[in-house]
Amino acid sequence: MLKEKIINAINDQINAEQYSALLYLSMSAWFNAKGLPGFANWMYVQYQEELSHANKLFNYANERGGRVLLKAIEQMPTEWENIVEAMEETLKHEQHVTALINNLVDIAIEEKDHATQSFLQWFVDEQVEEEANASEILDTLRLVNGQGNGIFMLDREFRNRTFVDGTVTE
Repeated sequence: MLKEKIINAINDQINAEQYSALLYLSMSAWFNAKGLPGFANWMYVQYQEELSHANKLFNYANERGGRVLLKAIEQMPTEWENIVEAMEETLKHEQHVTALINNLVDIAIEEKDHATQSFLQWFVDEQVEEEANASEILDTLRLVNGQGNGIFMLDREFRNRTFVDGTVTE
């Protein structure tokens, strides 16, 4: 059975992951409207990943006898000045999620909940990857000044990205 402080923090994280999913879905729609289907696809895959993260937390909470309480999700942005700004927000958001995950780990340590600490290690590792991916794309966008043939090439590359549910273990 999860302690109250842990389940409250997990519920907050489920909400944060759902917000992340909708933020990336909003970005996907924005990129589609800008005629960048590859960037739209990249963000749509991010949307799917974030939903899988929320579901992983949801299932864990239920498995451990916690009560999941879903909350309203705040309105996410729908407009960005340009591609670089959208990716800057992506990196900033992933850094925020990393801080939330780290706080959740701190709570699990404080509550001496070793099972939750072990479970959360997957999220800690995932956030390293999420930040690295966003940072790499942002660096490339800055290299090409967010325009021109570089954008065309990135857009073509991002069309090939597919969702693989990394939360599922065999």
